[in-house]
Amino acid sequence: MNGLIWDGEPPRLRSPILVVAFAGWNDAASSATTALESVADYLDAEPIARIDPENFYDFQVTRPTVRLTEDDERIIDWPENVLSAAVASGAEHDLVLLSGIEPNVRWRSFCEAVVEAAERLEVSMVVTLGALIADVAHTRPVPISGAASNPSLVEQIGLTVSSYEGPTGIVGVLGETFTRRGIPAASLWAAVPHYVAAVPNPKAALALLRRLEGFTKVVIEASELEEAMVRFEEQVDRAVAANPEIEELVRSLEAEQTAEIEPSGEMPSGDAIARDFQRFLRQRED
Repeated sequence: MNGLIWDGEPPRLRSPILVVAFAGWNDAASSATTALESVADYLDAEPIARIDPENFYDFQVTRPTVRLTEDDERIIDWPENVLSAAVASGAEHDLVLLSGIEPNVRWRSFCEAVVEAAERLEVSMVVTLGALIADVAHTRPVPISGAASNPSLVEQIGLTVSSYEGPTGIVGVLGETFTRRGIPAASLWAAVPHYVAAVPNPKAALALLRRLEGFTKVVIEASELEEAMVRFEEQVDRAVAANPEIEELVRSLEAEQTAEIEPSGEMPSGDAIARDFQRFLRQRED
């Protein structure tokens, strides 16, 4: 029992591409899940299946939540992983979207459930979205790195190929599972400034969305996300200007990214400054 539950007969889609994002370790500043939500909203994606959470979560770690309805009825919301179909009129491919929360246990079984759904929907490719905390400046374009299951996909991505080695998340395991099953897989990762990682980052989400758009050739209108990005940059600019240590850190990161000058002088620990800045942001009403 892999927990895969269909809402009805799977729809017939045109050479669909599966796009995946999970909240949790793989999703710094909610960038990946925000990008996927924008795709789902614009294309009016319809749920078609879900994965029962019973076998894949430690509910003392990822707890269900309780909410009240308008009739004061108490409803328990369990961790969800939902597959949705998105018909992309005018494009060569339709999309299948998988949004959810990184499972706590039985990752291999979880990935097999996702692959089973993809095979039944005749998915032609899978693209996973992720975001990581990095030493980058919020004032610069968002660095996007990627990985793919074969050289032709690497060339098609046209990105800096990630050389990361170390602990991985569910998107890494999922990509490897698809590759073993003969389905091409690629991943896109946005780098999020570590000093402002505790709040959602629409700039990183938009960067992921635009890279995904170029990769899938499915056009996504995202004016709300663009407006949120402008507000985000303005708010962070004001907060940075009010904190000399963070301002110095940002200038140093800008220099490193552009390779124009070498950082010099003694500075406090970046992590220490980031922790102080996170507290500063949380104290601001806006």
